[in-house]
Amino acid sequence: MVPYRWEHEACDEAAAGDLARDAGVDLAMARLLLLRGITDAEAARRFLHPSLDHLHDPMRLAGMGAAVERLLEAVAAGERIAVHGDYDVDGITATVILRRTLELLGADVVHFVPDRMRDGYGLNTPAIERLHAEGARVVVSVDCGIRGAEAARRAKELGVDLIITDHHEPGDELPDALAVVNPKRRDCTYPDKNLAGVGVALKLVQALTARAGRGAWLPAFVKIAAIGTLADVVPLVGENRVIAKLGLEALSTGPHKAGLRALIESAGLAGKPIDSYHVSYMLAPRVNAAGRMSSPDIALRLLLAADDGMIAEARELAAQLNTENERRQQEERAILAEARTVVETDPDVGARAALVVAGEGWHRGVIGIVASRLVDAFHRPAVVISIDGDTAHGSCRSIPGFDMLEALTACAGHLDQFGGHRAAAGLTMGRSRIRAFREALTEWAGDRLGPDDLRPRLRIDGLLGFRQITPRLFDGIGQLAPFGIGNPKPTFWTPAAQVADGPRRMKERHLSMSLRHDGVALRGVFWRAAERAPEIAAARDGLDVAYSIERNTFNGHTTLEVSVADVRASNAGPR
Repeated sequence: MVPYRWEHEACDEAAAGDLARDAGVDLAMARLLLLRGITDAEAARRFLHPSLDHLHDPMRLAGMGAAVERLLEAVAAGERIAVHGDYDVDGITATVILRRTLELLGADVVHFVPDRMRDGYGLNTPAIERLHAEGARVVVSVDCGIRGAEAARRAKELGVDLIITDHHEPGDELPDALAVVNPKRRDCTYPDKNLAGVGVALKLVQALTARAGRGAWLPAFVKIAAIGTLADVVPLVGENRVIAKLGLEALSTGPHKAGLRALIESAGLAGKPIDSYHVSYMLAPRVNAAGRMSSPDIALRLLLAADDGMIAEARELAAQLNTENERRQQEERAILAEARTVVETDPDVGARAALVVAGEGWHRGVIGIVASRLVDAFHRPAVVISIDGDTAHGSCRSIPGFDMLEALTACAGHLDQFGGHRAAAGLTMGRSRIRAFREALTEWAGDRLGPDDLRPRLRIDGLLGFRQITPRLFDGIGQLAPFGIGNPKPTFWTPAAQVADGPRRMKERHLSMSLRHDGVALRGVFWRAAERAPEIAAARDGLDVAYSIERNTFNGHTTLEVSVADVRASNAGPR
């Protein structure tokens, strides 16, 4: 485990007092809001109580007017519209909400989502030709297409009107399409630049339903958009927060169409409150497994199943996703073990500022997850490459402070194709160029990343004594959810706590202990930290503990406990 650097956030106590008074929240909540950039009462109210009214006017997005006009014209004329999606959760949910909206508006609509193995990533010329041959006169991309210049040229040659909606970083020039809707366009003044692909699709849905006088449909699409938004790990502020928070509430309360109901049942979440953890680690992996391991069409058919008469079919599809997800987990474990062995035994790989590992026949559907696991384990940018014959496909994940897309652009001479954004990207190259690419990328990273960049940060929101950990504080923190990038779960620290009991191993990987401070004892669980038991035992009379607060219900009895993020001996000094 790479040791954390604790970063204590400073808070203006006078400003916190003013915000507590003006917004009607307690002081601890005011501090947390200030540390998240919420400085006035109106902003606090909007953050704590988001509503659909807080969504911006979608017509402020460059290109949206032309997109809406052409789609409504196609609906009225009975022209076939094709929705071209992507095979991850973001792309699948975007495809579902736009296709369903167009169907409800009376459109002749079909969808196409590439097969990861057969078609590759993104909007390409063969897909345009296929959709044209099937009668499409308008093609709308979701979560892809911003670098699809060749596909746009082919669409124009064929007389197909192409509308691109995407959220990935544009290149120097936009594709020559009828409309390009992307908040990251350099000429787009839209106030929220951080939407997921499904978020951009939702803005198109919002515009279409508003023009058709069907705004009442929007909440049903928000809960599907919440799944894609949370899965895509975008900042949970602004419109993303509105989508995620309202979507989670709707997922928790229902009612749901047959497909979504079957998905929730298959994850064991029926009738339970659904939070961001459940989406990220239970629902989204099942949807993702379709595109990773077999065909994304399984997930699409499931989420498009609307009628109650389809519930039996929907449950069968959900069971297929469970099976594919279990297969994905097995493949992931095997490849991760191989990749870690390379990093830990080969200094040409493990001693670099960025990790580039490659393996023959590694399943392309899981190398992105493996790259994320390597980043978690070693806190370095990671590229995991699957070699298939003479071709190599790579998936890249990064750390804060390192722009992966910029790095790939610098190494473009070694690549056939690449795309993505600063945190995650994909690439294709010939296998003979892997070594040269590794040298180029790791040299680029080595020039830009120092030792301090390669230490993970642990953001500490404030000092807290165990007597301050109350149900009222816990409920207040819950109002800040959902948590993620841009809105981290509050982490506190308590100095000089004592280990009253334990630590004891749980399932060989975790530690459970009883911690005492100022006369109050709380159970603490330190996840994936079994190897640190001797360190904790040696400092049992004085342990600085960083943690988040959790609620545990067992046998009908509910208690508060701490989920330990890190510990250090109280005399260890700064870390």
